[in-house]
Amino acid sequence: MTNIPDKRPCSDSRVFQTNRVLPPDTNNHHTLFGGKLMASIDVVASISAAKHCRSECVTASMDSVDFLHPIRPTDAVHLESFVTYTGSSSMEVFVKVIAEHLITGETKVAATSFITFVSLDENGKPKRVPAVYPETEEEKYLFHSAEERTKSRKARRKLSIYLAEQIEKY
Repeated sequence: MTNIPDKRPCSDSRVFQTNRVLPPDTNNHHTLFGGKLMASIDVVASISAAKHCRSECVTASMDSVDFLHPIRPTDAVHLESFVTYTGSSSMEVFVKVIAEHLITGETKVAATSFITFVSLDENGKPKRVPAVYPETEEEKYLFHSAEERTKSRKARRKLSIYLAEQIEKY
């Protein structure tokens, strides 16, 4: 078993991935299919979570995927993820998606996402994770704004559980 410190910097969990948009990845609007991007976001975020806690993790929630600009077949897609905040066994991971036009070199943030993962022990039960601390201005902003997102996440989850219970009655 790997010994990990009680507190780790956000940068220890940083992951970068670059993909090219190919014809099978596009929708009827000739832009990157949203579901394809969401799958890539989940993959890089899961790697960041596992790097932070050095254990198996599961996706607990995908708080948001905000599609800000279309991604076209002329673009490369850069995904960057890192752990921004931790609870006792959960980790919030931020993913930034940057589209780069391969001919002009123009870049823009095309999407952002927040995903929560839970660390699991060898029996599949929640496992304590190290705290995280920010170093860069971006990390500090995301770290200090995480408490509000956590409150919203918990309220949304409570509502989802209630809705599921109501639907099961029918």
